[in-house]
Amino acid sequence: MQAKDITSWADCAPTLIAVAAGRTPAQTVVRGGRVVNVHTREILEWDIAITQGRFAYVGPDASHCIGPDTHVIDAAGRYVIPGLCDAHMHIESGMLTPAEFAAAVIPHGTTSMFTDPHEIANVLGLSGVRLMHDEALLQPISIFTQMPSCAPSAPGLETTGHEITPDDVTEAMAWPGIIGLGEMMNFPGVVNGDPKMLAEMAATARAGKTIGGHYASPDLGPAFHAYAAGGPADDHEGTCEDDAVARVRQGMRSMMRLGSAWYDVESQITAITERGLDPRNFILCTDDCHSGTLVNDGHMDRVVRHAIACGCDPLIALQMATINTATHFGLERELGSIAPGRRADLILTSSLEELPIETVIALGEVVAEGGQLRATCPHIDWPTAARNTVHLGKPLTAQDFEITGSGETATCRVIGVVENQAPTEALIRELPVRDGLIEGTGDTCQIALVERHKGTGGVSNAFVAGFGYSGPMAMASTVAHDSHHMIVVGTSRADMALAANRLAQVGGGITVWQDGRELALVELPIAGLMSDSPAHEVAAKADAMVAAMQACGCTLNNAYMQHSLLALVVIPALRISDLGLVDVTKFELTELTL
Repeated sequence: MQAKDITSWADCAPTLIAVAAGRTPAQTVVRGGRVVNVHTREILEWDIAITQGRFAYVGPDASHCIGPDTHVIDAAGRYVIPGLCDAHMHIESGMLTPAEFAAAVIPHGTTSMFTDPHEIANVLGLSGVRLMHDEALLQPISIFTQMPSCAPSAPGLETTGHEITPDDVTEAMAWPGIIGLGEMMNFPGVVNGDPKMLAEMAATARAGKTIGGHYASPDLGPAFHAYAAGGPADDHEGTCEDDAVARVRQGMRSMMRLGSAWYDVESQITAITERGLDPRNFILCTDDCHSGTLVNDGHMDRVVRHAIACGCDPLIALQMATINTATHFGLERELGSIAPGRRADLILTSSLEELPIETVIALGEVVAEGGQLRATCPHIDWPTAARNTVHLGKPLTAQDFEITGSGETATCRVIGVVENQAPTEALIRELPVRDGLIEGTGDTCQIALVERHKGTGGVSNAFVAGFGYSGPMAMASTVAHDSHHMIVVGTSRADMALAANRLAQVGGGITVWQDGRELALVELPIAGLMSDSPAHEVAAKADAMVAAMQACGCTLNNAYMQHSLLALVVIPALRISDLGLVDVTKFELTELTL
């Protein structure tokens, strides 16, 4: 299967010139619209002529570009805006393959994505990245791949299925769809001059591509400045206005995210709306959106609406989801605006504030209309190796989840979930000891990280608070950022064993159990991360999973995303890995009990 052919501006310039001059008719003309010019922040009553997948003429009257076979679209006074760009995201977080993710977001107006497949890199290594890259290139929209940088994300603190090396990065930089290096999560490695991290960034810089950033620390002192000096060009881990300001002052782009569980736009956009900083270096993105969010709420259209609701000028919000992103990746002359020579990606909408996505054109073709997909999103043939990735080594029992203790109580470190944010708290709780076992109590329940790549049979046990679970239950997921072993959270060790064994049986996914009975199952057979079923089917199962979590007492917003990040050992403060509890403020393993 061949990647879609996108004719370069240089190769089709003679045709673009002929159309703009009126010598050759356009393939498509959009008339009677109000064009949002993101270069000048103007709204212009202009027409648009398209040929060979690119804009040829953008001006007051395109009647000279119309021939007998030209497809004329009457915008009927609607706004014509550039197709939306997601500057930083992980397709795997949608629980979908690139083809099905594209099919889900195209009706929401997303026409360009910059995706970092570091989830599959942790499971399958470079071969998994290549599979994602290859399917991405088949889609009717523009999907660019960032080569994952950190697998493992924190060497010595976790074990991955595969490791990404500087040689892998160097090789990938020559692939046709690689746009840069994925988020450099090992920020302590950069700050301390780790040779591997420096080699990966050097390979990217020498290839003339963009280095993605990830500085998940509140320390904005010398460590932050050292990180910026290493070359990361953006960062999406800010959670407050000062974080956003610090990034842009260093010449980085501040990527403000609204994902399924990350609500970091409202707290940072005040740098623009109140402090009046130049918005050119601010970008909107999603980072992580699961299928339920995509189907029920939207994608980048949802982020733009949210930014506007937070007080941002609609035209500035659109710039942050189009031209700012394109400029950041060196693609300002290729996409992100409605201007001659650029890829013909546009949206017709009747309101800039409410942003209904009424018609979507990508690469000159109508790909969605009235919320319905009108394009084909091709699949690759995912190999058996990508579908056989859950190896527990043995059937697990309740005894595998026991935490021994002595005396009547034990003073324990507990992971504290923070609603709508990626960071956790490092809590200290006094927990009861019964029959020699430490037990969860109140809102504190057990968490386990089950090794699933090498079949070692290893289980790391600890405690987590904040989900609100009650009664005997368990939830397990093979989506366990970033090493993607298996996270099991529960109040019942017997249910935790049942949940873990169930995911081994189906090849990965998410399952919720209550009192010995399965309430919900989302099968994710590809790398234990994705399904190649349509988004609406996966979303329905994800909705059932959320309902099952609520039936077990959980009231957190998008708690599944919180669950899946509890092993992310590069975001403070306390996490779990296959090696034990990790104090991310110190980047070292720590004991469960004090």
